[in-house]
Amino acid sequence: MIFNKSIMRVTGALLLCGISFSSLRAQTKPEYTSLIDAMRATSRLRGKPGPESVNWINGGQKYSYIVNDEIRSMEPATLTDELVFTNKGLNFPGTTKQFAYESFQWSHDSKHLVFQSDFRPIYRRSGISNYFVYDLATKQLKQAAKDARTAELSPDGKKVGIERNGNMYVYDFATAKEKQLTHDKTSENGIFNGHYDWVYEEEFGQAQAWNWSPDNKYIAYWQFDERKVPDFEMTNFEGHHNDNIHISIPQVGDANPTVKIGVVDVATGKNIWLKPDETGDYYTPRIYWTSNPDVLALMTLNRAQNHMKLYFFNVKTGEHHVVLDEKNTTWVAIFDFYTDVNDMVYFPEKAKEFFWVSDRSGYYHIYRYSYDGKLINQVTKGDWDMIKVSRIDPQTQTIYYLSAETGGLDQQFYSIKYDGSQKTKLSDISGFHDIDMSPDAKYYLDKYSNITTPLHVALRNNKGTQLKMLEDNAAVSAFVTGHAYSAPEFFNFKTTDGVALDGYMIKPFNFDPNKKYPVVMTVYGGPESHDVFNKFYTDGWQQWLAQNGYIVVDVNNRGVANYGSAFMKVVYKQLGKWESNDFVETANYVAKMPFVDAGKIGIMGTSYGGYSTVYSLLTHPGVFKVGIANSPVTDWTLYDDIYTERYMGTMPDNAAGYKASSAMTYAGNLKDHLLLIHSMSDDNVHPANTMQLITALTDAGKDAELRIYPKGAHGAAYNSQSSVLIKSVGFNYLERYLKGNNNLPNLNAK
Repeated sequence: MIFNKSIMRVTGALLLCGISFSSLRAQTKPEYTSLIDAMRATSRLRGKPGPESVNWINGGQKYSYIVNDEIRSMEPATLTDELVFTNKGLNFPGTTKQFAYESFQWSHDSKHLVFQSDFRPIYRRSGISNYFVYDLATKQLKQAAKDARTAELSPDGKKVGIERNGNMYVYDFATAKEKQLTHDKTSENGIFNGHYDWVYEEEFGQAQAWNWSPDNKYIAYWQFDERKVPDFEMTNFEGHHNDNIHISIPQVGDANPTVKIGVVDVATGKNIWLKPDETGDYYTPRIYWTSNPDVLALMTLNRAQNHMKLYFFNVKTGEHHVVLDEKNTTWVAIFDFYTDVNDMVYFPEKAKEFFWVSDRSGYYHIYRYSYDGKLINQVTKGDWDMIKVSRIDPQTQTIYYLSAETGGLDQQFYSIKYDGSQKTKLSDISGFHDIDMSPDAKYYLDKYSNITTPLHVALRNNKGTQLKMLEDNAAVSAFVTGHAYSAPEFFNFKTTDGVALDGYMIKPFNFDPNKKYPVVMTVYGGPESHDVFNKFYTDGWQQWLAQNGYIVVDVNNRGVANYGSAFMKVVYKQLGKWESNDFVETANYVAKMPFVDAGKIGIMGTSYGGYSTVYSLLTHPGVFKVGIANSPVTDWTLYDDIYTERYMGTMPDNAAGYKASSAMTYAGNLKDHLLLIHSMSDDNVHPANTMQLITALTDAGKDAELRIYPKGAHGAAYNSQSSVLIKSVGFNYLERYLKGNNNLPNLNAK
């Protein structure tokens, strides 16, 4: 998954704390003393997040949260706040060392805490940890698993499921013994159980590759066979004889891992393999336990990811049948990385029906099915996208969800009945809302912001009534009022082919409409992402650019979500074409503004934004005078197969599209200044992308500047110093080639 940068949406002509943004610019206020000062201001602008590590407990009657390593609980009905857990005076079992942890989970009965400690990262979401269980009644701490990738309490709290070193185990508290459930792991590039390989974890968005059954009897798990997957090797060149890291990562057209789903009976150790009726190369991205304790739902996707099947398996007999079959002319979404949507199918407890989110109408909406696979009804309807299901309440047959019904810039909260009736808008404040709702759907935390409002966190009931404001970030409002600040302003325009695009513009501090300013477009643009939102703006880097006389621009280009499938999926099999087209259209639109220096427009981005930058420079030479590309994909055959083939199709079916979407195809077109930044330790966008582009440019007699940061991961930075340096190098590049400023400070003279 190519990550998105954090970007906020804003509008002008509005008020913050009673002071117009235009007047904020006009006043003389303290400015940032340095780039470091501006980067540090990001956290000040972001403010406090409200309750952290929220977990709803006691069926939704309370939620827990962390404050300085202490776990507290809040009861919404009474607004009673109390201490649940403290590590003061608590040591690791059998030691005198004070207990510490990175994260925790609750048992289903809310009587035990499972702590994850000594976390050692592996990939984006996974790592090795030690796990401890704390009994709230006895205040006893016991170690449940050592050096495990994942561990989870059984629903009844009597056992702990464990994945360690590629095999599944279970620890029984009653006997104080651990039992091994699988025995067939060979190696990490061979056969292993219970954790994902690199590409499944990265591109299907999960870290734990196994699930307890609700009745505590079974553990369903993935088994991977990596033996045919090509080996990816990288090094950061440290040491006398540098270490080489090896990861099995399939790129476009490569062999995928062979995947099987096993279900093991925890008591007997008996294992059954679930075998769907699929042939050829296919994925198994999700499994779900249904309300029938012996029935597991298993999802398959063909390699092109445009045909999804949902099977129901009886885990005792292996009997199975298809209950949902969904095809698409582009791709079928089964989750969304950018909106933190883990699932598109939902199985309410104690109900014999399920819900599926599909864009078959041209917009994402909720569809209701019976367990025999019959469509009961479409729940949400309209020319707008349903974004995220927040909670389903079987008791009242109500679904709570977030949508873009009020427009592609906002995210608003609604409720609706199963049959599509009684739709109610619960959020009454414009902007971007993110919802954390209790399991019983009686209460929720509403995290929201907009152009005039920094992040607020409110506790509300299911009617939308505020019970308590948990965080209003008054300190952020005070900082913006008393410090130089330039708020983004929305704009909307139609491209030359008649498509409306939303964007924002951040004007320089003390903006003078009679002057002309250079423009820097900060872009991402990848499929299913979203850049411009009606959120409070917090990026200190872009404020630094504004302070130094740049206009900063971003746009929701074709390919992003929340504007309907036609807008988003036009990029299918032709990545780069419409994204770069819309960036150029935006550049041409702002170039006509009287305060823009039309000959001084730059573009920059990281990851997919790096690809967008390079591709735009090479396919539209002369539009952008400067490009800065960090960790760019330069040829889609060099990226992993799940992400790429989802949006580009498979190579045999789209060879011409792959060539047209490769930046290297157009290396000879480079006319403008290009700075490339990459890390040799990037396991996401492999450094081969930048290295092969350099070769292609060199062969074409074209020059680009290159900065390599060997130890960095994706994004190149690996600590605060490297992050500041990368920003400083980029800023100096803009100063040199957009402003013609060659009298730049020596970065080594600090």
